[in-house]
Amino acid sequence: MENLLIIDYQATTDKKTHVNLTNHSYFNLTADFNNKILDHEIWLNADKYLPIDSTAIPFGKLETVSDTPFDFKTPKKIGENILDDNQQLKNGIGYDHCMIFNDHDGEVKLQATVYEEGSGRLMEVFTDQPAAQLYVGNYLDGTYIGKGNLPYQHRTGLCLETEHYPDSPNQPQFPSTLLEPCETYSTTTIYKFSTK
Repeated sequence: MENLLIIDYQATTDKKTHVNLTNHSYFNLTADFNNKILDHEIWLNADKYLPIDSTAIPFGKLETVSDTPFDFKTPKKIGENILDDNQQLKNGIGYDHCMIFNDHDGEVKLQATVYEEGSGRLMEVFTDQPAAQLYVGNYLDGTYIGKGNLPYQHRTGLCLETEHYPDSPNQPQFPSTLLEPCETYSTTTIYKFSTK
């Protein structure tokens, strides 16, 4: 199959170790990092998310996305609610939250899509992970220089970082990320690209 970015994570340990691997790839489906990603349309198979405090650490409880700016169960543009008067958006300076996938069973399945109408580009995210951090470049300020010697400006890239719940070692009510010496940590995330 073509146009896939496949990330297979594996880890072993000789002592009990918490493991929660992800990646921080930025995507801009316009293919021009001069353009903001606020018109990118996102769908997330997530009824719940993790609220955070002002230092971006989860409180330790899941909240429903219904009637909040975090509801992407029906596709909508990133910029549609990003400026809403919402304490969680203030805490994250935009979207910088862990979205909890529905019906997680450890199988690789479609959990998110990103679509950019101008180019017609579609990115589908398949994963066996229970969640993804939605981050929309809130802290990008031109400091980092990317491909073509272009600076990454505010909200010119987005991330969908598939993962376990962040801060799990400190939140006993979250699913455990503890890896035992006899176990192998193994997960897969696939970013599939096409047009429509």
